[in-house]
Amino acid sequence: MHVLITGANRGIGKTLADRCRDRGDAVIGTARDDSAQVVLDVTDPAQQADMAAALKDQPIDLLICNAGVYLDKGQGMDGYPAQMWAQSFSTNVTGVFLTIQALLPNLRAAQGRIAILSSQMASHTRAPGGSYIYRASKAAVLNLGRNLATDLQGDGIAVGIYHPGWVQTDMGGHAAEISVEQAAVGLLDRFDALSLGNTGCFETWDGQPHAY
Repeated sequence: MHVLITGANRGIGKTLADRCRDRGDAVIGTARDDSAQVVLDVTDPAQQADMAAALKDQPIDLLICNAGVYLDKGQGMDGYPAQMWAQSFSTNVTGVFLTIQALLPNLRAAQGRIAILSSQMASHTRAPGGSYIYRASKAAVLNLGRNLATDLQGDGIAVGIYHPGWVQTDMGGHAAEISVEQAAVGLLDRFDALSLGNTGCFETWDGQPHAY
């Protein structure tokens, strides 16, 4: 299986890439620097076009949209500057769409699957306050994924949206609930189960349906 993972240089993305390689998948990992096979700033249309040109007609069976930022962690009400909003949405939402758009011919060639990492913080059922930018961006990418699932169903492409868990990464912190390894193994099980029958799903890393 041919897998492409954005943000594959650290955290969940790197562990997902490692586990996919361990099971025999052909993996292409991207990062904003040269710490992965492909240099890709997901917010840059020119780099997206270069990646698509380099891949040419290579079918992609699974696209994992993992690249994301959490820039407003710890911000107070006097914070949340406009540039932080713009940068966060550019990476967490626009970047996901640009990646899917650039690789759509490759996904169509394989009737592949798209896995979008959102967060439980996207859900209307979790509103404890704070982290306004991150929450809003993850809610937006959840909405994006749901709508893409509708539009791409005719191409045979399934789209799933996932909460990876509260994971012990630089983003999640040391107090988080699960290890990166647990998250990656659980997520790969979810991705393997993704089909046109459950396209548009919003699930947790351990297979629980999540309220939108």
